[in-house]
Amino acid sequence: MSDVTVRQLAKDVGIAEERLLAQLKDAGVMKKSADDLISVSEKAKLLGHLRESHGKKDDDATAGGPRKITLKRKTVSELQQPATGGRGPGSRGATRTAGKTVSVEVRRKRTYVKRGSASEDEKTLQDAEAARKALDEQATKRQQIAAEDQARRDAEEALRRSELDKVKEEENKRLEEEARLREEEEKQRQAKQEAARLLEEQERQTREATEGRESKPKEEAKVATPIEPEVIPVPPTEERPAKRSGHKKETRAHVGRGRDDDDSDSRKKLHVSAEKRGRRKGKAGRAKTGSAQSDSQHGFVKPTAPVVREVVVPESITAAELASQMSIKAAAVIKELMKMGMMVTINQPLDHDTATLVVEEMGHVAVTKKDDSIEAQVMSSLDEVQGELVHRAPVVTIMGHVDHGKTSLLDYIRSSRVAAGEAGGITQHIGAYHVETDRGMISFLDTPGHAAFSAMRARGAKVTDIVVLVVAADDGAKPQTIEAIQHSKAAGVPMIIAINKMDKPEANPDRVKQELSQHEVIPEDWGGDTQFIEVSAKTGDGVDSLLDAILLQAEVLELTAVQDGPARGIVVESSLDKGRGSVATILVQSGNLKKGDMLVCGQEFGRVRALLDENRQPIESAGPSIPVEVLGLSGVPNAGDEVIAVADERKARELASVRQETNRDNRLAAQKAAKLDEFFSKMTEGDVGVINLIIKADVQGSVEALRESLLKLSTDEVKVKVVASAVGGINETDINLAATSDAFVIGFNVRADAAARRAAEDRGLDIRYYSIIYEVIDDVKKALSGLLSPEVREEIVGLAEVRDVFRSSKLGAIAGCMVVEGVVKRNNPIRVLRENVVIYEGVLESLRRLKDDVSEVKAGTECGIGVKNYNDVKPGDQIEVFERTEIARQL
Repeated sequence: MSDVTVRQLAKDVGIAEERLLAQLKDAGVMKKSADDLISVSEKAKLLGHLRESHGKKDDDATAGGPRKITLKRKTVSELQQPATGGRGPGSRGATRTAGKTVSVEVRRKRTYVKRGSASEDEKTLQDAEAARKALDEQATKRQQIAAEDQARRDAEEALRRSELDKVKEEENKRLEEEARLREEEEKQRQAKQEAARLLEEQERQTREATEGRESKPKEEAKVATPIEPEVIPVPPTEERPAKRSGHKKETRAHVGRGRDDDDSDSRKKLHVSAEKRGRRKGKAGRAKTGSAQSDSQHGFVKPTAPVVREVVVPESITAAELASQMSIKAAAVIKELMKMGMMVTINQPLDHDTATLVVEEMGHVAVTKKDDSIEAQVMSSLDEVQGELVHRAPVVTIMGHVDHGKTSLLDYIRSSRVAAGEAGGITQHIGAYHVETDRGMISFLDTPGHAAFSAMRARGAKVTDIVVLVVAADDGAKPQTIEAIQHSKAAGVPMIIAINKMDKPEANPDRVKQELSQHEVIPEDWGGDTQFIEVSAKTGDGVDSLLDAILLQAEVLELTAVQDGPARGIVVESSLDKGRGSVATILVQSGNLKKGDMLVCGQEFGRVRALLDENRQPIESAGPSIPVEVLGLSGVPNAGDEVIAVADERKARELASVRQETNRDNRLAAQKAAKLDEFFSKMTEGDVGVINLIIKADVQGSVEALRESLLKLSTDEVKVKVVASAVGGINETDINLAATSDAFVIGFNVRADAAARRAAEDRGLDIRYYSIIYEVIDDVKKALSGLLSPEVREEIVGLAEVRDVFRSSKLGAIAGCMVVEGVVKRNNPIRVLRENVVIYEGVLESLRRLKDDVSEVKAGTECGIGVKNYNDVKPGDQIEVFERTEIARQL
């Protein structure tokens, strides 16, 4: 189609030129006059615009041109209505109505369909045809798939049938072979029987020929004698005729002449089958019955040697279970244990070693049960979790002799390195803390003396990386210093020697080096491998060098740990708080401990409700070598217990339950053994003096150290028996137990409540309060050895309750108190108690009644008390006034 002008296109279409120009403008084709030319593409663009304006899609216009064109025409005409005449209802004369003009609009619509393209109906038919073909193809595919499945199933069925036929054929062959073997055996057996019969007949004929003719009874006896062969045990159904036959033969022998024992023995040597006993021919049915019965003979044979069994021995097993595994009666096991010197019952648990010894004594083989419990599963799952190893801070334990400045050195490091705001001493509640330096972080483990350190080493807990041994420059090496060196070498932990008190004029570091060199601790400047650092805890000289030496040693060790993953650690200390419940100080060794984790600490478990650092500030997580306080455990764990984080509460509860049951069984077994030992010792040595003790302390580590130290004091003549030991204040239950067991109550940094004190007074029991472990050990040692006089005893003379605290510029903190018990004296030593736990011990600085200084204040009176060198007194605390007196005691 050639180009045309706007005027020509308007004429062909039949519209005005101005309207066509407006439509072109709307379609985006800019034409200014009617003489402008319109190309074919512009016409198509105009047509697409018009189609879109009429509600049709653009692709219909561009897909080969329009298929339908609808033309609408509208004509307007007018009709004239002629005028009419008449009267109106209210008019008096005639009126004439004017004519009306009516507009008539006629609309016409005509649709033209393009014959060259398929119509909509044809397209619909084509779509239906395509859908039908697709459905037919799908049906064909389904039929093919079904046919393939059927063929596969038929093949499998045919294979299965062929296998079954093969199995049946093999079974038939096996049965035929067995029948053939049985038939051959039967023939051989019959041949043997026939040969035996012929041999017997020949012997009989020979005896008859040699003996000659004798009396008739003899001949009858001779005829009857060979009929009775001695056979191998026969079925019970054949015993009845055998007995009957034997009875007849015995009667005949008795009537005639009896056979001697030699003939009887010779007959016993002849083995004849059960079917062939006797020469008389019986009925055919009876013979068949005997043959069938011989085939059904039972196969039980008495064992000729003892049966040796493999007995699986777990960690703990009762006597009844052990006897069941060995297939013997429980009485035999108890008898064997009594031979070994153990008095046990049928339900008493036995440990692994004892059970193994019993099994071996009974002639069986003991096999240790593999550890497939929940604990092994949890440990294996933790071992499978691997992460990236990162550098961790060293864990340092500071040790040393008493009064060598260990606590002073720790206090200086705390005050100069730890952020301000920490309340109280570092050793009262947490036992571990970390210090930030310019070269990295250091975690310090504050173990109260070498006893706790020895307990940790005995459990095999790898807690400490470096040991800092503090030795006073003016005192030299002492027994505890030497013992600390031995513990460090046994554990394989490197040491750093800190020579303290260098500010004193009598300090002599060469003497310390000389004494330590005798114990194979050689300084580096003498050619050894141990660092010696000279420090002063009072002035702070050399503290930075000590920290640098610790970090240098840590770099040499190349300490690493997994930072991301389940947390693992160890319990450093634990206690029972009145308001917070069970509190455990945990040193994280690997992984990341977060708030909300499920922990298992020894026999206890729980979800972490709160994490606190050494400053009692809440934190969200703790990484390797970070000590934290954990709240939320079900009970107070033991110091040194391993801490692991598990996935869910079910595993934690099950693991803790298994550990509690195992510990209970071991404890019961130990108690039974101890009772038996006491029984035998009383039988051999007579009555043994026993001192019963009940130990209550503020933390678990103190309980453990006291228990172990006091049990070591036992001798052959006098024993120390710890009836009970726990964490917390002394309550009425402890007093009742002490009264029942006739025990002494020892309170280490704890006090008895009011009910316990009243119960102790009513029962006349003695409650001892201590704050130093050596005083406890010395008192028990004196009681054991009889050296009890003179003895220094402490007597509480007064108790005051702090109501409010006032600040004074001259005297510091003044506690406004009410004396509730006894008398408060100015010159007596005092202790500050918070929730029945000792937090400070010292002396009074001032005691005032109103504005006057007084020497004593009695009960029921208010007073003002100033504690010397201590300003952390709070409302609600108790100030306990006591006095030390020497009392001469006699046994």
